[in-house]
Amino acid sequence: MAAEVSAKAVKELRDLTGAGFNDCRKALEENGGDMQKATDYLRKKGIATAEKKSGRVATEGLIQTYSHHNGRLAVIVEVNSETDFVARNDTFKKFVKELALHIANSAPQYMTREEVPEAVITRERAVQREKTLNEGKKEAVVDKIVDGRMDKFYEEIVLMEQPWLHDDKLKVREVLAQIISEIKENIVIRRFARYGLGETSEAPTAEQ
Repeated sequence: MAAEVSAKAVKELRDLTGAGFNDCRKALEENGGDMQKATDYLRKKGIATAEKKSGRVATEGLIQTYSHHNGRLAVIVEVNSETDFVARNDTFKKFVKELALHIANSAPQYMTREEVPEAVITRERAVQREKTLNEGKKEAVVDKIVDGRMDKFYEEIVLMEQPWLHDDKLKVREVLAQIISEIKENIVIRRFARYGLGETSEAPTAEQ
């Protein structure tokens, strides 16, 4: 069972690592509130390193395309690096190609949670809340259940929250963090588009 952690502990870990609030909270919860273990957890995932590099300008990189063999599905994605040297790196090129294939298969609609329109979130929460109440769940636990179901909802439509196609134990944002840690440059998934033959709408382009 995950340990309860205080906002003060989360802030302390953020100050130590530069990682985001949610990543720090999860690291502390999964490591019993132990600050050192939580720090090591973030470093192993590459999150601490990635966060510290995230402010660097990245304007080089690659535009990768993917087209399904039957011509009914295509993807275009732009991934930026700080230098042209890294854009030619085999690890970087492999990530970009795998990302295009991931987008083709997983059909994300948004880059991050923050880009999901408030109206979409409100509507989905209302649906999930009514569904949960109809299942006979007690009012006291409904919101917590709905929060969990919203996390699943985000996993379906948000690129950074999706389980990585090539290793579903990791989310896309965690794979990106590992690549940043390995390459030691800021890497940014700038925008993407996915086109399916006959679809009435397409996934929006977005910037991280």
